[in-house]
Amino acid sequence: MLDSLQLWLEGSALSHFINWSSWVWPIGECLHFLGFTLLLGTVGLLDLRLLGMAKELPPGTFERLVRWGIAGFAVCLLSGVMFFVGIPGGYIDNPAFRLKLIFLALAGVNVLVFSRTVARGVEGLRPAETAPLAARWMAGISLLLWVAVLCAGRMIAFFKP
Repeated sequence: MLDSLQLWLEGSALSHFINWSSWVWPIGECLHFLGFTLLLGTVGLLDLRLLGMAKELPPGTFERLVRWGIAGFAVCLLSGVMFFVGIPGGYIDNPAFRLKLIFLALAGVNVLVFSRTVARGVEGLRPAETAPLAARWMAGISLLLWVAVLCAGRMIAFFKP
C-alpha cells in the first residue's frame, strides 16, 4: 500500500513542482523551522514554568501564547506534508521519520491528557506557586517529547533509505 502511495505521489504534478522549483523547498524549510520555533518556544516556556522556572510568572501568562504554538504546529504540519509529497521515498522507509511520527503521536497524547486532566488546576496558579506533581511530570514529558520530535526530524536527512 505504501509503495502505491509513493508511486502516486512521485508521479503527481505537485511533487514535480516541489522538486523542480528553486524556491519551494527552501521556503518550506524556513517555514518548518519557524513553525517549530513558535511551537517549542511557547509550549517550552509553559513547560519550563510548570517545572518550576520563572515562578514569578503565573502560568496563565503563557495561555495567551498557546495560540502561537498551535499556529506553529499548523505551519509545521503543512510544510511537513509538502516535504513528504515532494520525496515520499525519502520518508516512507526512513527510520528517523518513523521515530519522529512516534514522538509526535506521543506528544499529541500528552497534550490531550494534560488538557483533560491537570490543565484546569494549572490555570489558577499564582506567582510563586508550585504546579501539582502531575502537571510537572506532564510538562517534563512534553519538553522531552518535543525535543525528541526536533532531533528525529533533523536526523531524517542523515538516514537515506
